[in-house]
Amino acid sequence: MANLMGGIIFGAIGFAAFVYGKKQANFKPMAIGIALIAFPYFISNTMAIYAIGAALSVALFIFCD
Repeated sequence: MANLMGGIIFGAIGFAAFVYGKKQANFKPMAIGIALIAFPYFISNTMAIYAIGAALSVALFIFCD
């Protein structure tokens, strides 16, 4: 259940980042958004999902103006 919730939460953040990057014509938020959407499909460890998702979410705010 925790894996599913992590995938939904980070997928929603990734979708919002992708849409924002597409509207702003900025590649960085689009790439991070795609990564946030896709990575839960490849990771099965719950703690890893939350750690990677948190790191990508922080990267979204740091690297995207």
